[in-house]
Amino acid sequence: MTNSARFPSAVYATRLARAAELSAAAGLDGLLITPGPDLQYLLGSRAESFERLTCLVIPADGSGARIVVPKMELAALGGSATADLGLEVLDWVDGDDPYLLAGSVLPPKPATAVTDAMPALHLLPLASNFGTTPVLATAVLRQLRMIKDADEIEALRRAGAAIDRVHARMAEWIVAGRTEAEVAADIEAAIVAEGHTEAEFVIVGSGPNGADPHHEVSDRRIEAGDVVVVDIGGPVEPGYNSDSTRTYSVGDPGDDASTRIAVLAQAQAAAVAAVRPGVTAEAVDAAARNVLAEAGLADAFIHRTGHGIGLSVHEDPYIVAGNTLVLEPGMAFSIEPGIYFKGQWGARIEDIVVVTADGCESMNNQPHGLTSVD
Repeated sequence: MTNSARFPSAVYATRLARAAELSAAAGLDGLLITPGPDLQYLLGSRAESFERLTCLVIPADGSGARIVVPKMELAALGGSATADLGLEVLDWVDGDDPYLLAGSVLPPKPATAVTDAMPALHLLPLASNFGTTPVLATAVLRQLRMIKDADEIEALRRAGAAIDRVHARMAEWIVAGRTEAEVAADIEAAIVAEGHTEAEFVIVGSGPNGADPHHEVSDRRIEAGDVVVVDIGGPVEPGYNSDSTRTYSVGDPGDDASTRIAVLAQAQAAAVAAVRPGVTAEAVDAAARNVLAEAGLADAFIHRTGHGIGLSVHEDPYIVAGNTLVLEPGMAFSIEPGIYFKGQWGARIEDIVVVTADGCESMNNQPHGLTSVD
């Protein structure tokens, strides 16, 4: 496929039909999808959510999806597959009741499921008009979104290669005396320059700030001997995300940090090696956790091993203890164990992987160990 803003319209026709089938199998009358990742997945639409209702209604009976949209926002559908698929557009103007309009597509008191991105501003009026309480559509849609097709996987490859090119340049920016914010500004510009449409997030955690997994940036000046965690990512067209973390040092961080981060790299590699069809998500988590536990670092690993990725940076499947989901080819997720020592330093190593027929393919290929930038 070309590097365009959406896939060919036939892709969305297949997704809509499958969504209706899965809804029927779940005992639902239909799905209600307002703007967000689910609407982008099903229609290629990047419409935004406002106080006026835009909602894709997918009847489970196979009668065909319709989209309710304010007449003043019809242009927002222009980049989607709506016209190519011949979807019926139910437009409305201020003074009309769009919730009744959405309900006209479904039977009375319908059993419906709604996207988890639907604002309460729209959910409550829809429920009131329907006379029933919708459930979340996550259980239906994740069966579609978790298994990436060939075009989606290719987009993830491009995203992974683009973020690898940014990590390859870290020695240009991580320099003693510079602030985390200054380094992050350079990284953000490089993320776009290397092919992303934007920088979705940039984490630069130096020294003690690296011990906070979700530290972003600060005015702290990087010092010689610092361990620096860099976690970065963003979308490439048509909206699929990169997410990769590497850990750097400014000169020699000391034997203790070097030894522990070497164990972390072993743990990350063990988890990647554990990925294959038929293995559970929690088994992959355990593969990383067991290596760290054997080295006495179990308490330093304070989060799950990974999260799914695609149109959303975080989506199913989640690689975490207790998740007995069996992995299947096409599932895409991060492998990112970390170790954190409050007031001292932290480290994390992250790749995106896609499950293949007999293992997995990594989207990221930069060196995994502690990398000196000095």
